[in-house]
Order: sequence, then structure tokens, then C-alpha cells
Amino acid sequence: MTGRDIKFERLFTGGQNAVVVAADHGMFDGPLPGMMNLAETVSRIDASVDCILLAPGMLRHCKHAFSYKGAPMAMVRVNWSSHFCFHWDYEEGIAVPAISPADAVAEGAEVILVCLSLRTGSESVDTSNVKVFCKLVNEAKRLGVPVLGEYFPARPDRLSPEQLQDEVYRGCRITAELGCDLIKTFYTPKFEEVTRGCPIPILGLGAEKTPRQIQALELAERIVQGGGRGVVFGRNATQVSDPVAFQKALCDVVKRGVPASEAVKRHNLAD
Repeated sequence: MTGRDIKFERLFTGGQNAVVVAADHGMFDGPLPGMMNLAETVSRIDASVDCILLAPGMLRHCKHAFSYKGAPMAMVRVNWSSHFCFHWDYEEGIAVPAISPADAVAEGAEVILVCLSLRTGSESVDTSNVKVFCKLVNEAKRLGVPVLGEYFPARPDRLSPEQLQDEVYRGCRITAELGCDLIKTFYTPKFEEVTRGCPIPILGLGAEKTPRQIQALELAERIVQGGGRGVVFGRNATQVSDPVAFQKALCDVVKRGVPASEAVKRHNLAD
């Protein structure tokens, strides 16, 4: 068993699905409500989750979340993609390295996230994005670190449900073929087709903050029912009145198959 295998199996301990809490939004949005003091935000992430996703410069500020026995694993995003700056209306979806996997591992990363966007409208941008993706993935492999490949359409807000389905279906398989170990992507209308068409685990992302907590849990329920091996939730998991209670409910739904309605009652969530 390699070091990468060991870390990968920790992420899916006992064969269970994985719950990742994302707290890397400031890398593209700057300060956000509920994440102004990131160290404080991360301190409210429950130890029952498997992994916390951070930007490269934030791991050192949030070391308290990882420095005890049984703590979540540390995941670091290692490339920067212009399409995440929605507030600036960027169009081209260009990705560049933000930190080398070696430097991220030196900071304490146990899992690496590398984003890939294709069908940006430019063949040169697409091929450049693939080049960046493969370089970072291959370096992480040499370091014995699992890679979460994030497939993210350049402008998902402009896609119809059918277009999103087609792009995610094709994009996830391409991302897997390029060498990552698992994938983060959008939940789609026919998510089971996406998961069946890909040989590695797929985690569904939470996307926009839902008005009600039960809606986020129902999304997680649909992801798992569609063959997803877990979730990556950010604002839905942290920008709530009781983050720890919500995260425990999320783990119940994702890991133990508890219905969303029951998880809400079990953890006294305001639905």
C-alpha cells in the first residue's frame, strides 16, 4: 500500500462516503459574511467531517483544525481559475498554478484539489488548462498525495439543465482519464449517468447557499442516491446558525443513509 492509498482510504474510512467542508471561498471572493475570520469559522467545523478544503495561504492560520488526534484531513486547492471570480464577470476560464503540490504538502496538505474547466470557448485556453491540470496532478502523485479533480464548467449559470448534464457527464470522465483519484462536480438531473460513466469516486458540490437547511440535506441525499461517494459543501455547512449540528446531520445523511427529514429532527435543525 502506497502513501497515496493510505490517505485515500482515510478519506473513505471503513468504506463510508466522504464529507468535505469547503472554506476556500476567499481565494476568489475575498472576505465573505460568515468567513471574515476564517480561523474562527474553521474552529466551528466538527471533527466528524472527513476533510476541510482551504486556500494555500490559509492552512497556517487554521492549523488548530488539524493538530489533534482524529482531526479532519487537510485539503489544499493548488490552482487559481478566473471563472470563479463571478463578481468580476470574467469569461475565459483560465487556470494557473497557485502553489506547487510540494509546497502545499510542506504546509500540511494531505489531499490536493486541482480544478479543470473545459469548453471555455477557446481551444488554446482549454489545452492550457489541461496542461496545468496534468502538471499538478502528476507532481502530487509523485509525492504520494491523493488528488481531488474538480470539474467545473466555465459558466454553469448559463447552461440549461440538459447542457449541464452533458458537460458534467463528459467532463468527469475526461478529468478521470487525466489521472486524478476522485472528482468534485455539480449534481445534475441524471447524476447516476455521471457516476456510472466514471471509474473513480465522485463527490457532489453544494453550490449556492440554500434558503433552508433541509434543502441542503436533501441535495446531499440525492447525490448519494445517484451514486455519489460523498459531498463537498461550503456555505451550506458553515453559514448556518449551528454549524456543528448541521455537519453532524450531513454526516448522518451522507455516511449512514439517514433520510434528510429525520436528520433535521435528530439534530434539532431549523428546517
